[in-house]
Amino acid sequence: MRKIFIVFFTVLLFTTVFAQDAKKVVITLRGSWYSPLGQAEIAELRAAAPGINLVLPEEGQLMKEVADADGIIGTINPDILRVAKKLKWVQVGSAGVERFLTPELKNSDVVLTNCKIVQGPEIADHAMAMLLALTRQLNRAISDRQKEAWPTQEYRPLELRGRTAVVFGVGGIGTQIAVRANAFGMQVIGIDVQDMPYVPFLEKCVRPDRLDSVLPEADVVFVSAPHTELTEKTFKARQFALMKDNSFFIAVSRGKLYDADALAQALSSKHLAGAGLDVTDPEPLPKGHSLWKFENVIITPHIAGRSDREHRRYIELYKENLRRFANGEPLLHVVDKQKGY
Repeated sequence: MRKIFIVFFTVLLFTTVFAQDAKKVVITLRGSWYSPLGQAEIAELRAAAPGINLVLPEEGQLMKEVADADGIIGTINPDILRVAKKLKWVQVGSAGVERFLTPELKNSDVVLTNCKIVQGPEIADHAMAMLLALTRQLNRAISDRQKEAWPTQEYRPLELRGRTAVVFGVGGIGTQIAVRANAFGMQVIGIDVQDMPYVPFLEKCVRPDRLDSVLPEADVVFVSAPHTELTEKTFKARQFALMKDNSFFIAVSRGKLYDADALAQALSSKHLAGAGLDVTDPEPLPKGHSLWKFENVIITPHIAGRSDREHRRYIELYKENLRRFANGEPLLHVVDKQKGY
């Protein structure tokens, strides 16, 4: 009887200590319409890190649950941060983090991780699709289809091989754009804050302060950098003027990186041959905006990051970071909160 009591007491003690030591992670947002966290996904997350107390708050209980949370998956705001006194880690479900980086979070010790590479493949595909639609004049062909016409001699498609692409922001998205452009036979110039002395698919990579020096070489500019105080309105009238005549502008990261009015002017003057815009500022692009009127501008409603395979990449990242957090290992995709990416 005494042995049974000792075993029971030991198990009880171990369970109590384990419960006290287990890190608590609260899901503050059940994903999005394109990557929801349903019951199957929650089960996967729990199985990946059995040592984590993963909590889905009942309605109206969010603030109570985050009060003693060690981690958060979902979203963060000043109200949550103010209550979450034990918080050490936040995993957001996007690559861009500008809307989360309040002064309270920037100046805290909380580690912020994002999904900066998760959406790379599909956004790179989208960027190239826009360029190809413009250079092969598919935008015209799709429009002309309604006429049931066959105007062969009116088309002047362009070949990408031998032309130059400038990729502004060679991160998780920009790298994959560069790979694709290189595969089409283009010479690719990267612009990034990181030094990249040798990358096989880049002709060269320069710092942002040399942007104006390489723009005259650009047959196409891809914008794939994050939005920060330093990158806001990088592309203004001067930058568009420096690009080659009949070049193209493709923006797939954030609309605030370019001046929409200056872009419209460059298109109106026919200096630029066309533009592909998945992101605008403001967003949605208002009805009546001048950019809507150009036949050589393709506008999509910020959908470049959507694909049939992105959901699985989100879940795998969450699982791996939960496992790492449980074991005290370095997390993936840690954001430099002062730089904003």
